[in-house]
Amino acid sequence: MQQFADVQALLFDVFGTIVDWRSGVAREAAPFLVRFAPGPADPAAFADAWRRRYSPAMEEVRSGRRPFVRLDVLHRENLVAALREFGVDPAKVPPSELDSLNLAWRRLDPWPDSFPGLCRLKRRFIVAPLSNGNIRLMVDMAKRAGLPWDAILGAEIAEAYKPSPEAYLRNAEALMLKSEQVCLVAAHNDDLAAARRCGLRTAFIPRPTEHGPGQTSDLEPQQDWEAVARDMEDLASQLGL
Repeated sequence: MQQFADVQALLFDVFGTIVDWRSGVAREAAPFLVRFAPGPADPAAFADAWRRRYSPAMEEVRSGRRPFVRLDVLHRENLVAALREFGVDPAKVPPSELDSLNLAWRRLDPWPDSFPGLCRLKRRFIVAPLSNGNIRLMVDMAKRAGLPWDAILGAEIAEAYKPSPEAYLRNAEALMLKSEQVCLVAAHNDDLAAARRCGLRTAFIPRPTEHGPGQTSDLEPQQDWEAVARDMEDLASQLGL
């Protein structure tokens, strides 16, 4: 593909694009909720409630109202708020139990095509996460799931959360590349739009069940992204790998 002739690095959104966060968090939350929730609780609904606080928490940092902190910290604060929504008093839960559940985001399973697709793409390109997740979170996730990253990049490198321009530009700079030599691969149109505004190339891969069976967002590309693929393996095929 001519649009990728100068691209040297493919950087990937992770939560939703590479890994299935909803199923993984629900799996990890299920036994916790059995032990601590006052009544029956839907683990998938709990995962949604926890994730719903993700963007507002980062916006406090993006807006400058709060200094940059790692996503692990935001996840822990959001966990406490989500538990209260489900009738759980966090003060009555041992801190070690909260800490363990907070690490659920490090124990997420990749979509079936993620590993084989990344291995193929890695033959030609630098492959690395461009995630809002912090470095240790990404490292632990990769070791558990076998994700074959060449480097760990993302918000902690830039000290900025997507879609702030610095989140894209500083990570390209860390690879000593111009923005047009980098492509963001993501399942989220807004992430790709922000990357394109910074000069990055873009590739869209839909994940129609990221938010469960009733998902209505990001089912189709909303712009003429440089690549649109069914999955990671299809992207590798389109790029001649």
